[in-house]
Amino acid sequence: AITALSFAASLLLHPSNAFSPAVYTTSLRKLSLQINNEGKYTSSLSSSSSSDDEKSSSTSSASPSLRQLTLYNSLTRTKTPFVPQSSPHVTMYTCGPTVYDSAHVGNFRAFLTYDVLKRVLLYLGYDVDHVCNLTDVDDKIIKRCEREGVTLLELTRKFEGKFFDDLEALNIVKARAYPRATDHIDEMAQVIIDLEQNGLAYQSDEGSWYFAVSKKEGYGTRLVNLDPEQLKKGASVSTGGGGAQRGGMDADEYDAEKEGVRDFCLWKAFKPEFDREDATWDPVVELEGGEKRNIGKGRPGWHLECSAMARKYLGDTIDLHAGGVDLKFPHHENEIAQSEGANCAPFCNCWIHNGFVNIGDEKMSKSKGNFLTLRGACPTSDDVRAYRYLIVSSQYRNPLSFTDAALGAAKGALKRLDRAKAMINDALSKGVDGADTSDSGDSDIVATVDKEIANFEVAIADDLSMPRASASLFSIVKLAEKEFKRVTKAAKDSGIDESDVVPPLDLVGLTSVQQALEKMDQVFGIYYDVPKQKGEDADGADSASEDALSVPEDVMDLVAQRSAAKDAKDWELADTLRSQITVLGFSVKDVKGGDPVVSKV
Repeated sequence: AITALSFAASLLLHPSNAFSPAVYTTSLRKLSLQINNEGKYTSSLSSSSSSDDEKSSSTSSASPSLRQLTLYNSLTRTKTPFVPQSSPHVTMYTCGPTVYDSAHVGNFRAFLTYDVLKRVLLYLGYDVDHVCNLTDVDDKIIKRCEREGVTLLELTRKFEGKFFDDLEALNIVKARAYPRATDHIDEMAQVIIDLEQNGLAYQSDEGSWYFAVSKKEGYGTRLVNLDPEQLKKGASVSTGGGGAQRGGMDADEYDAEKEGVRDFCLWKAFKPEFDREDATWDPVVELEGGEKRNIGKGRPGWHLECSAMARKYLGDTIDLHAGGVDLKFPHHENEIAQSEGANCAPFCNCWIHNGFVNIGDEKMSKSKGNFLTLRGACPTSDDVRAYRYLIVSSQYRNPLSFTDAALGAAKGALKRLDRAKAMINDALSKGVDGADTSDSGDSDIVATVDKEIANFEVAIADDLSMPRASASLFSIVKLAEKEFKRVTKAAKDSGIDESDVVPPLDLVGLTSVQQALEKMDQVFGIYYDVPKQKGEDADGADSASEDALSVPEDVMDLVAQRSAAKDAKDWELADTLRSQITVLGFSVKDVKGGDPVVSKV
């Protein structure tokens, strides 16, 4: 029999109710993923307590023979061996989405980078405790609530649900917890008080709280090299690459009094002309000795939530922190300043940053109006899987261009992988009865498979070198393809017909190829069935396509004008019209040789 390989991965199941709490459990849950002969995932859940005692127990009993992983650490600007504090236990915090809109395919490069990193760690034998935040209050969210006339809860839960649906569509192994900012106001208030007590935070006359940058040694030099003299109010800073969320100086701008032009906001005092009651809190912190301290009515600044939630769920010092390269400054520099200032301990030992996804020569972003949602850019299941393969097979630190040609090439690669796996499964299901597939002595394929598995493992352990890992994957696929061609050619050359004996396939070799594909897929995660969207029928048709008739006439007019501009090669006008379409809540995807596809974002 053919043994299916499996791996244990920390996972929380996506809740069916979008309004259920974002922190889904207080214990680590293990998902054992197995691939059956039809290439489909089956799963079984086992639960283990996440208490400190039991974590320590599992760490001490784990296998000590872990392969050495090297990662490019933005903190040291070099590729260095990754050494967790309590090996094999790894604490990992990642920056999540701001849930005021659907995440776009540029954002999902970050989430897929987190996924590859986590899968590699699990493959190499580590135990990963992963937490990813959800930003559910900021200026953009408040403005959209006002524009659409909905509550903060209605808006953020809607896009939170869409985010989890997309994670599932992309086969991303879930984090242990997805804590919301609004559920951790008290923890953020505590960080502010800790910073004040350490001389690093102050309250302005109008009630907002700020971090005193001038009092934190090394600010602006931990992840980037900034000249303090150039850090003026409103200045823009380039971090040289790509990311997942938002960059620049401070994406959450706020006008208020502060002592230094570089100081950033921790807590924004309530302003009746802008703020909403459902996005305002009045937390009270209990100090040592029982005294209580009110920090004032308001809401948190953008950076504070990550420091508070990382400390609550993972402790004062974490092993890994990941995000887009545009978050290096100010967000991640501010996180370091806040966390180390409040905790009086190192915040994170290894920082991982992924590159941008570009449309043409520009970074994809909502502010530029050139973004595509996952389902807008990838309307079919094959497109979604191809997008996953496109991202996970790339070098995560380099910029990546998202084009129809790139997605098409990824789809072609997946078809080849699917075809090879199906042929192997079919051959083994027909020929395995009575055949010995355990003796590799006479198989030339097995030795080559073993070599490519070794190459694959060296690649993934070398700063997640997924292009090299992909080369090993296709070298193994080629072995199977050559074996099928060998038998086909032998049969053709001998002139035998169907009634004659066909030259035997190397079933031992094909078994080793099948197992190697399953083993590698623990990292690639490409052999899976994409879940159907809500409203999609059993035949794969999306009933929402009927909504095409509801696309407003003014949007269709803009689409027609854009097509005319493209025909006239007026690219600047075409880009402007695309931006206008996006502002109206729709995306447009060009189809070679056909009409553009318009969909809601």
